[in-house]
Amino acid sequence: MMFSRRPIVAFAVVCGLIPLAPHRLHSQQTTGTSAPAASGSQADQADPLKRPRTDEEQFKARKELKGELHGAYKTWLDQDVAYIITDEERKTFRSLSNDEEREAFIEAFWQRRNPNPDSADNEFREEHYRRIAYANEHFAAGKPGWKTDRGHIYIAFGKPDSIESHPSGGAYTRPVDEGGGETATYPFETWHYRYLAGIGENIDIEFVDTCMCGDYHFTIDRGEKDALAKVPGMGLTQYEEMHSAKKSDRFAGSGLETLGLGPMSSSNNSKQFDRLELAAKLFAPPPIKFKDLDAFVSEHKILTGPPFPFDVRTDFVKVTDKTVLVPVTIQIRNRDITFTTKNGVSTGIVNILGKVTTITHKTVQTFEDTVEVEQPAELLEKTLDYKKIYWKALPLLPGLYRLDIAIKDVNNPDHIGVYARSLNVPEYQDEKLGTSSLILADKITSVDSHSIGEGNCVIGNTKICPRVTSGPASPVTYTRNQDLAFWMQVYNLGIDDASKSNSAKVTYQIIDTSNNNVLLEKTLDSKDLGSHSDELTVEKTLPIGGLQPGKYKVTIKVNDEISKQEIAQSAPFVVQ
Repeated sequence: MMFSRRPIVAFAVVCGLIPLAPHRLHSQQTTGTSAPAASGSQADQADPLKRPRTDEEQFKARKELKGELHGAYKTWLDQDVAYIITDEERKTFRSLSNDEEREAFIEAFWQRRNPNPDSADNEFREEHYRRIAYANEHFAAGKPGWKTDRGHIYIAFGKPDSIESHPSGGAYTRPVDEGGGETATYPFETWHYRYLAGIGENIDIEFVDTCMCGDYHFTIDRGEKDALAKVPGMGLTQYEEMHSAKKSDRFAGSGLETLGLGPMSSSNNSKQFDRLELAAKLFAPPPIKFKDLDAFVSEHKILTGPPFPFDVRTDFVKVTDKTVLVPVTIQIRNRDITFTTKNGVSTGIVNILGKVTTITHKTVQTFEDTVEVEQPAELLEKTLDYKKIYWKALPLLPGLYRLDIAIKDVNNPDHIGVYARSLNVPEYQDEKLGTSSLILADKITSVDSHSIGEGNCVIGNTKICPRVTSGPASPVTYTRNQDLAFWMQVYNLGIDDASKSNSAKVTYQIIDTSNNNVLLEKTLDSKDLGSHSDELTVEKTLPIGGLQPGKYKVTIKVNDEISKQEIAQSAPFVVQ
């Protein structure tokens, strides 16, 4: 039995279907002679193909034409990203109405897959197109290599860890789990992956060339490679050689595989659904995991149970001239999570689903994940005031969006929380001094080269988990035994033509807001933070044990001496 999935390239023609209207009789003055033959214009009116379309027909035709893709955009959707684009992204791309929107979508598509958003080079995109080129070079068989099953798997998952290749087929000793015995095979390959995210460990994928033409197709039937399977008396399994089974038994059942009976036949039967599930996972697009939550973010369904409270913070970090990284931080209190206890461990599970849409209700970003909180059962009561954060960075184009988030308490299914706010992503204009959000945190750490741009709370090569409050204007709260960490980036500094370096003064202050007294002030030279760059990062960790309980704020001022521009950012905090 062959299981094969190949992309289907559809060619659609939009036609205006004009219903035939009944002929109308036009009165004419007669002078005693017979009416003349119909004029050319009258003949045109009688022809349904030349009849003007109604408003409804024209609207329908425009709507159908809008969904059509041509040229490079059709190639991008149907070929370039056919195996990695999600169903929702595909639907969104098809709904776009002009090339400007399509270009913006494509840029955002690659950017949200970029492992290092701070880099102008997108390693994911480069690797993807390298895989396509490799597939076309090595797997072509009367059709481009990317259209073959081997090309599909290679593009989606990369190079296998090992390949067992039999390019000429020939003599083959079956392993015991395939029935044992000697036979001859068609050309086949078995690709082995030690691990595939979302699929599992030690994955074997088999391809068979039954046409002997170089077109290896994916199969879940390990018996399909047997070239003597239907030759009477040849290529027998061990049981068939001992007359303990008949060769016809291979094809008598309704199983997925045509393997002969053998010592491990029963285990093969029990694993058939595993093989079918593997095939489905290998070729299926990423599914929506939390469909129950999707109704709350897409349809704005009303809560029926007690609300599940949580806090949300959004920040803005420039990536490129047209792309802004929007870290979304979600904070949940242990006290609001339902815990179940087993074997001395209390576990709480929260499903999170988020969606970013435009003001015209087009979805541009979605994210979904599961957060688990585990505590020793005897310590659970003491940790109820602890907080858990979930962090997701979304690349977006400048503009106005709506951010919807829904969370679900898995151990208490009626306990659901929702969040909906507008999201105004700023535009960082060329030659205009700008800054990222000013983020307050507990600590700032550097990450190793393998983790740059990846992981929870990682921006570039820095890990900083923002403090989250109940509202955008609410101050962050610290105790006197904690450290205050702050982080901000500055963009579009002027560069001196002669020295090719920047020249700006960066001043950070701690201000007592009750009387506006400056308690701490320090000025840095931009050259000390990065002399030849138009971008720099200000980050600092300060002990606050010397501050009395009260309200304060951090202010960072930048004075660019080359472009003669100034900019400042402030963030409030409270010391208890």
